[in-house]
Amino acid sequence: MSVKSLALRFFTWWNSETWNTQFWTWRHGQKVGEDEQGNIFYQTKDGKRRWVIYNGVSDASRVTPEWHGWLHHTWDEPPTKAPLPHRVWEKPHLPNLTGTGEAYRPEGSLYRADPAERRDYDAWQPE
Repeated sequence: MSVKSLALRFFTWWNSETWNTQFWTWRHGQKVGEDEQGNIFYQTKDGKRRWVIYNGVSDASRVTPEWHGWLHHTWDEPPTKAPLPHRVWEKPHLPNLTGTGEAYRPEGSLYRADPAERRDYDAWQPE
């Protein structure tokens, strides 16, 4: 492990797990499953606490709806044991794109590459 990765791991919490979380997981955690993105889900041996160790940057929008429901005790069985049925009209899960180049910018937004010209008002001009 390089010095840079050790420093990142020691001083930042958003680059995967901290040492404290790793120790807690080693001591109390029981692995439940893993999703398509490589995030690993754990629970305590009594099943009362549940958490996720992200593969990469910690971003809650990277948790799929199936795992989100399990993490928040909406259902008892994890998606590895009782997968949710998917409908044909459901779109695949996407992370939150706010703040990225792919963020949604509606027509008329000043942040669009081609902002619309406003013709619905005349700007005030001093006399």
